[in-house]
Amino acid sequence: MTLLAILLPWLSFLLRGRILRGILCLLLQITLIGWLPAALWALSSLNESRANRRNRKLIRAMKAR
Repeated sequence: MTLLAILLPWLSFLLRGRILRGILCLLLQITLIGWLPAALWALSSLNESRANRRNRKLIRAMKAR
């Protein structure tokens, strides 16, 4: 998924269900200048998503105690 976020940032958003962000990212990625910000945005969003998933898992484990 990380490689996809770098090469095709808009597809990374679409596969994670972020349709509007995917469209905006595609518009940004159309220009060569916008490719780097689009890739960085997709990577940071992917990392944030992973952190949120990890935090939810930890919270559920703490509540189960």
